[in-house]
Amino acid sequence: MSSVAQATPSTRPAIRALAAAQLATIGAFLVVLLLYLGRMAAADVGPTEMLTGAYDPKDMLSYWAYGVLGVLYLTGAVLGPPLALVAVALAARERETLSRATRVLLLTGAVGTLLLLVVRFAPPLLDMHRWWMD
Repeated sequence: MSSVAQATPSTRPAIRALAAAQLATIGAFLVVLLLYLGRMAAADVGPTEMLTGAYDPKDMLSYWAYGVLGVLYLTGAVLGPPLALVAVALAARERETLSRATRVLLLTGAVGTLLLLVVRFAPPLLDMHRWWMD
């Protein structure tokens, strides 16, 4: 058996980092969604008006918060599928050595990441993606 994905004590921090990365990218998407919906509700405008530039997300957050959130948002879109694949592979391969809570966390993060990848580019939220990436 290969020792590449063995959950030894030295790989536990890597598993925690993987779960944290998944949850951080999911959280970033949810924050962007809440900012988009909140800005739309506060300004009483629709999705089309949000793309005019008058409701720029950079005006809502400080520069560093926008930067961190933007990096996590993009990371979720680009690295979400590979992170999900690694999480599922680790949870399946190490089911005896990983605790149940860790397996559930890895699999929940993987499913959430893949669902949000689909939702992110669905027509109703495509305007949100354009608004954030403006």
